[in-house]
Amino acid sequence: MKPLIIIPARGGSKGIPKKNIVPLNGRPLIDYSIKAALEIAPKERIVLSTDSEEIAAVARRCGLDVEYMRPAELATDKAGSREVILDVMDWAERQGMDYDAVVLLQPTSPLRIADDIAGAMGLYHDGVDMVVSVAEARSNPYYNCFETDDAGYLHVSKGDGLYTRRQDVPHAYEYNGAVYVINPVSIRKMPMGAFPRRIPYVMPFDRSIDIDAPIDLIVASSLLGEKV
Repeated sequence: MKPLIIIPARGGSKGIPKKNIVPLNGRPLIDYSIKAALEIAPKERIVLSTDSEEIAAVARRCGLDVEYMRPAELATDKAGSREVILDVMDWAERQGMDYDAVVLLQPTSPLRIADDIAGAMGLYHDGVDMVVSVAEARSNPYYNCFETDDAGYLHVSKGDGLYTRRQDVPHAYEYNGAVYVINPVSIRKMPMGAFPRRIPYVMPFDRSIDIDAPIDLIVASSLLGEKV
């Protein structure tokens, strides 16, 4: 496979100021994704997408060349992932890069390891739209996820509600945000949410932490400390 690896790192962050470069166990958060990507591909195939010179400078100190900068119109809260990805794809093609898959690695997944990226890439083929990393959902729609009906009463979200043991219910998964291996033809045709052919790459919960709030940094720091 000839991947185009994209690490998206917008400068603005409200929940955690400067989230993408916040220190985590002595390293900038983005460094975890950069180091994992460098185990998978040469740095010439890894593109940081940021509008922030500060983030770009940190990425360079972490060993990544930064030649592309995200346009300001794609650095707002309203800019979608698809538009960000397409802009990097267009830039890479103008540089003469030949690639057959786009690999998106969000910096907010510091416990994702190179083996997870390789595992997801290993499931990819050009007959699918995307391979996406998932974790087993903590709330299962057949068992402990409920909705209200018109009268306001709770009913299990899916099925007849007769399961009495969690281990008997069908598996349910949620995106963990760690790895997306995307078909370049598909992303040019439609947004990722419309992809009909998605394959899951299942990751354990202890590598599926997504940094969204300060409490997530505490959890990730503890888990990383246990791995030392």
